[in-house]
Amino acid sequence: MTHARFLRGLAVVALVALGAIGPAAAPPAAAAPDGQMTWGVHVSIAPTWFDPAETSGIITPFMLLYALHDAMARPMPGQAMAPSLAESWTASPDGLVYDFALRKGARFHTGEPVTAEDVKFSFERYRGASAKTLKDAVAAIETPDPARIRFRLKRAWPDFLTVYLGATGAGWIVPKKYVEKVGDEGFKKAPVGAGPYKFASFTPGVELVLEAHEQYWRKTPSVKRLVLRAIPDEATRLAALKRGEVDVIYQMRGALAEDLKRSSGLVLKPNLGLATYWVYFPEQWDPKSPWHQRRVRLAASHALDRVAMNQAEALGHSKVNWSIVPSSFEFYWQPPAIPYDPARAKALLAEAGFPGGFDGGDYACDAANAPICEPVVNYLNAVGIRVRLRPIERAAFYRGWADKRFKGLIQGQSGAFGNAATRIEAFVAAGGTYVYGSYPDIDGLFREQAAESDPKRREATLHRIQQLMHDKVIAAPIWLNAALAGLGPRVEEAGIGLIAGYVFSAPYEEVRLKAK
Repeated sequence: MTHARFLRGLAVVALVALGAIGPAAAPPAAAAPDGQMTWGVHVSIAPTWFDPAETSGIITPFMLLYALHDAMARPMPGQAMAPSLAESWTASPDGLVYDFALRKGARFHTGEPVTAEDVKFSFERYRGASAKTLKDAVAAIETPDPARIRFRLKRAWPDFLTVYLGATGAGWIVPKKYVEKVGDEGFKKAPVGAGPYKFASFTPGVELVLEAHEQYWRKTPSVKRLVLRAIPDEATRLAALKRGEVDVIYQMRGALAEDLKRSSGLVLKPNLGLATYWVYFPEQWDPKSPWHQRRVRLAASHALDRVAMNQAEALGHSKVNWSIVPSSFEFYWQPPAIPYDPARAKALLAEAGFPGGFDGGDYACDAANAPICEPVVNYLNAVGIRVRLRPIERAAFYRGWADKRFKGLIQGQSGAFGNAATRIEAFVAAGGTYVYGSYPDIDGLFREQAAESDPKRREATLHRIQQLMHDKVIAAPIWLNAALAGLGPRVEEAGIGLIAGYVFSAPYEEVRLKAK
């Protein structure tokens, strides 16, 4: 199922109740969880990702949320948005009231039931990406009884469910009593959720260990212990997989991915997700910067040979879609290609007053994606735009980007769920988490689409915004990324690719080891 189909379903004025599913049954009988599955993770695990309240508009935190926590609704196999802690929900005809009925029998790891107060508390403490947009839309939250919660909006907003249930962590529920007891920092040291796995231990810079939650409402997990081991170096990850020290590895590239593909007993698993990569120009609003000139930004885009990069780094599995918006998203507009043309790039630089090129500054990037950024640096340098790569550990990189600490260039990337509007809200429109500056015409159109209930008119407005993004060269899109994972011989089901568009293993209760 595509994300466009899911979002069209959520955007209807009166949402169809899902009560026909019926009350939650007891988890199906299953053998007791057994064994250990170990992942070689490509980034250092950050405790901020343990807390749904701090999700930052990227997909990485969900690698942990799908294990530790559960949500009102969430993407699942075969369903772009499946009822989870919310058994059903309805919307009023005027789009101002949303009622959720909670699932009976769902419990936190403490044994306490999930209640409407926990849902309200989780929403109110949410402070991650799009928090202001989400909270400004809500007039009141009511809890008529422990199993029901009602959101009253200030105005009809077609993206309320998209943002609440898909693009943010606000709908992932934490236990109010426990958080109030231990505090926010205490929660990150020992998180408690309602997901299929419980927190066991965390060694910073080394690994996170999780134990099966056998009373999980959906089903009893098959694997008893999950270990997410931080191995930022690609060659070290592959060596660990070959030695049998880990069972699954993420983010392989180029020659190492080819090596993995050729290795007996190992499997290369490509997965085209929702993560678009782009080069962002944070100085385009500074009249003193060379990047202020559209011709310079267009030159940088013409300098990139995306097809060659895709073949060399992603073995051809990524998709060059010329946008920061995934092509599967609702309201996506297909931009025209900007072909690789170094001669045109040099001519544009000369027209802009830089016939000998210029110093483009630092190119800040997530260290895990440095292999993608290195060819970008080489291509830019080849046409005279001299830039220096600055790899930064992932959590710190996103904090720095959100805090507007970087100049020069930024490696933009996001694999978050949502639609074209949610991607634009976070990265293009005024006030977005990662927005350094904006354009009045785009901001006006963005406000217009947010209040538009007619899907066709809204689509036309969002298409116009994306046309303007392309025309202004706000960014130089690279591609829609295909994540290349590796599987070891013990793995029967790694969970990669079970959820459409999601790059990591999930749902974790479905992962399995081969029988001994």
